[in-house]
Amino acid sequence: MRKITAGQIGFFTLLLALIIGLAVVSTRLLAHRAWLGDFYGVVYVILLVLLVYGWAFVIYRLFLRAYPLQEGYIEPGSRAEFAAQVNILFYLMLFNTLIRTEILPVPIKTLVYALLGTKIGANSFSPGTILDPPLTELGDNTIIGHAATLYSHAIEGHHFALEKIVLGNNVTVGAHAIIMSGVTVGDGAIVSAGAVVKKGTRIGPGEHWGGVPARRLGSEPGDAA
Repeated sequence: MRKITAGQIGFFTLLLALIIGLAVVSTRLLAHRAWLGDFYGVVYVILLVLLVYGWAFVIYRLFLRAYPLQEGYIEPGSRAEFAAQVNILFYLMLFNTLIRTEILPVPIKTLVYALLGTKIGANSFSPGTILDPPLTELGDNTIIGHAATLYSHAIEGHHFALEKIVLGNNVTVGAHAIIMSGVTVGDGAIVSAGAVVKKGTRIGPGEHWGGVPARRLGSEPGDAA
């Protein structure tokens, strides 16, 4: 893993200070002791936490507009590396607590992914974990099962690369499955529970894949190739 530099940490720290500052100002404008009485302290803290994350979503999306994540190999010292490393800091310091929790209801967790940049089609949900929301796309009527994990980054020693994951319509990803970077899953395909889909795999429409590493089992859930 590449070292996160002082400049990257400093830039993120400035953004974090801006987020907290905006949240504090917003909370003071919305929470009034005269209105809340004895509940002022509790409401103030809850509102502050909610507004920290609310402003974090806004600042993060603005950051991605200014520094979009670049697919492919990330050159050391490049603008793409700066964007990718600051992106990592956002998740280490703020967003991992949301995307890895089992407490949030599934519709709210799916909304969090959408706010972080995942393109999510109609009637699609993710009880699982999407580690790189801006580099993940879900079609309509697609489900990512409980404890399944999708990650669009490849960090192997000093090698660092980003590749988008695209799931089509009516795709099912089973519980505890792992989908690595650069994977494309066609419409109506099924990835079995516990499967590990290797980097860059192309799963065709209607295919059923399973195993470690995943391989094509057939075109129907009960088939075996």
